[in-house]
Amino acid sequence: MLSYAFTEEQEEIRAMVRDFAQNEVLPLVEDAERHEKFPVELMPKLGELGLLGIVFPEEYGGIGLDKIAECIFVEEMAKVCAGIAASVNAHTDLSAFPILKFGTEQQKEKYLPRSIAGEIIGAYAITEPGTGSDAANLISRAEKKEGGGWIINGRKNFITNGTLCDYCIVAAYTDKSQRGSGISVFIVDRDTKGFEVTRKLEKMGHRSSDTAELLFEDCEVPDEALLGGKEGAFGALMATLITGRVSHGVKSAAIAEAALEAAIQYSKERETFGKPLSKHQAIQFKLATMATKVEAAKSLAYKAAWLYATGQECTKEASMAKYFSAEVADYVTREAVQIHGGYGYVIEYPVERYYRDAKLASITEGTSEIQQMIIARDLLK
Repeated sequence: MLSYAFTEEQEEIRAMVRDFAQNEVLPLVEDAERHEKFPVELMPKLGELGLLGIVFPEEYGGIGLDKIAECIFVEEMAKVCAGIAASVNAHTDLSAFPILKFGTEQQKEKYLPRSIAGEIIGAYAITEPGTGSDAANLISRAEKKEGGGWIINGRKNFITNGTLCDYCIVAAYTDKSQRGSGISVFIVDRDTKGFEVTRKLEKMGHRSSDTAELLFEDCEVPDEALLGGKEGAFGALMATLITGRVSHGVKSAAIAEAALEAAIQYSKERETFGKPLSKHQAIQFKLATMATKVEAAKSLAYKAAWLYATGQECTKEASMAKYFSAEVADYVTREAVQIHGGYGYVIEYPVERYYRDAKLASITEGTSEIQQMIIARDLLK
């Protein structure tokens, strides 16, 4: 049965992450945003606390908790900086997790302990310049060599951690005659010949998260690089996106909640017409609506996390959480800027950053339109 109370252990995780976010992350946000560079020095610090291995087994250096605990981590990090949280999530949810879920034992032993310790950073490369939400339409190819190994050719775009990763989860067709199911996944080390970062992207939001275009040109990898040691991994890609979408639901709700808290605080301090903004009914109604939407988004996101943590089917709920929380983040951050007036439009106040960061929520890892398609498909089956 779903409980609305977090366990003592989960609250301890929250306290630990909140303390880390305030004392270790917050002081780095301004510089990271200005220079558009993820502060990699955070990773070993997170690793030392076990926060990069929340859902990973102890045998690989993790702490063996569930998706709810991981979402608490995501929430507290994203409330301080969505960009930094995005890079961490891309490493844990999208890069290390598929190795845990689908990798061979050799692959797990090679990558997981160091990933969980924050010694190496992963990236997840599916999206291509001409292929976004339609993942099955990617162009990248991997051809098997005589005598063993594979040669990968293709371009990838919008890859979080692409500029700084030590390894990359790369999707490519090994059998183009089989749409979707002919896609395989490879773990490609950064120092592999033919792996090139061609451009770092400048973005509207999430500026503290490094994002890149990648080129794989006659990139030769051994048979051991094939995830799980077998061809055909489209299901693994989709399974990875489900856990990522649950995290995104929480992350977007956290951005909205941070904006709400900033708006409440500002409304109490700013005076107009002889009284604080918070005493004006128009502002009170805005805050009430914003708070209700945030609470609904968090509830939906944590329900999806609970379903995932208890091993239940949650494809629809993960998409609902991602879709709805993205809409809430867009609405609440916009209203927070409005409440701040002119001050909401300048970099000095964080609501400007929350507003820019919120837009990505409806685009990345499956647009809001794709989430609606998934939800409708489930409803009408």
